[in-house]
Amino acid sequence: MKINRYEDISQIDREAKKDYIDRHSAFVHCADTAKKGEKFRVTVKVGEEYPHPDDFDHYISYVQLWNGETFLAEAHFTPGVLGNMAGHVEVDFNIVPTKKLKLTAMAYCTKHGLWQSDEKVVEVSE
Repeated sequence: MKINRYEDISQIDREAKKDYIDRHSAFVHCADTAKKGEKFRVTVKVGEEYPHPDDFDHYISYVQLWNGETFLAEAHFTPGVLGNMAGHVEVDFNIVPTKKLKLTAMAYCTKHGLWQSDEKVVEVSE
């Protein structure tokens, strides 16, 4: 399966290309540090600037959170979860870290496939 990746859209001239890349890309939002053994919130948002469609045949089906090659969590969505209007799928995952994290997110669009975020490194202290 092909995995699409976010590109630095400031380097892309065409607005349509910026829209396409941004609205499908997953972004990991969380603090840069966490405490070992304590609950830590990680927010994954699909699209930063441009909203994604929420149609019966074109929507974000799931979002996953990974730590390196370790699968941590997944949230599934059905068409219409955003009221059949374009929007940003956003989900909070609460995890309990024990060591340094290398977080990535995956988002699956039913029309345009799988998209992977950039890696977010989180230092974990005692």
